[in-house]
Amino acid sequence: MKILFSLLLLSAAIVVIVGQKEKILTSIMLRGAEIQMGRNQIDDLEDGLHVSLCGAGGPMPAPKASGPCVVIIAGAKQFVIDAGTNGARNLVRMGYPVGKIDAVFLTHFHSDHIDGLGEMATLRWVSAANSSPLQVFGPEGVEAVVSGFNEAYAASAGHRNEHHGDGVAPLSGRGMIAKPFRTPPIGEAVEVFRDDNTLLEAIRVDHGVVSPAVGYRIRYKDRSALITGDSNKSTNIIHFADGIDLLIHDAVAPNLVNLMNKAAQKLGNRGMSKITVDILDYHSSPVGAAETAREAGVGHLLLYHIVPPLILPGQSSIFMDGAETIFPEITVGQDGTSFSMPSGTKEINLIRDEL
Repeated sequence: MKILFSLLLLSAAIVVIVGQKEKILTSIMLRGAEIQMGRNQIDDLEDGLHVSLCGAGGPMPAPKASGPCVVIIAGAKQFVIDAGTNGARNLVRMGYPVGKIDAVFLTHFHSDHIDGLGEMATLRWVSAANSSPLQVFGPEGVEAVVSGFNEAYAASAGHRNEHHGDGVAPLSGRGMIAKPFRTPPIGEAVEVFRDDNTLLEAIRVDHGVVSPAVGYRIRYKDRSALITGDSNKSTNIIHFADGIDLLIHDAVAPNLVNLMNKAAQKLGNRGMSKITVDILDYHSSPVGAAETAREAGVGHLLLYHIVPPLILPGQSSIFMDGAETIFPEITVGQDGTSFSMPSGTKEINLIRDEL
């Protein structure tokens, strides 16, 4: 009898829970929306220089490595280096306010570094009713890139303003404005942004036949970082990375790419057979990046633009190919990998492994 009574109570409880399911889910969704919309990761950071990967990969699809994208928080400033696929959405997932992006800086004009520009500019515009366009800095040729995106998104901008009004999508804030600068020669850096506490400079990098191609060195108070963009191992990077706190360097693994080449040849895939040879002559390997970090005496090395995608357990070790023995202070980046460098300290703190 007691068992029967217990079963009846359990059945009644299940009926109640099932009946309340929609109400419970609705309440959870409402609370989740409030938390997400109210998040501002910047408010949780100490004064200093902070770096997060909004995209850790290259042009190949990867579950934890979107297109190249690095967000830099320098005090109250929010800068983005390159705007690869899903970069803007990953910023939202990490809690960074897209509407408060101060500027985007492009390293070069390969598609995987720019294909998220339109979405980033649109989300910045409407999420904070920005009344001025997104500034996009880049070397010679950035004007054409920005003009093309503005033209492609012109109809969308008009529709959004017509639908949402000036209170959400003021036409004065739509699109982007190009801020070109000259690509400096080897051994020189060109200043592209400066305020009381922040200096951002562009340097020439070696991306083979791709020119112009630059990296960016940023200093905030007493902290520093350098983002290479796409480059071979370069004496110019070593020179300008001297003593940098955090070096963010691209990395393509020859041993794994060669395996891809063998597979492509076996399948008769002429395109991939050619690509998997070509990409090795204008990117650094993990070992090359580690050698750069060691020779420059940097505090920590963060690898990004990870090629090929790392999807199998233990694959990261094969990807590194001994780089960690050359420079032990090394991290293989994923979407969301974040470092914090508080001003007035020597700390280089990993505060997030991944999204």
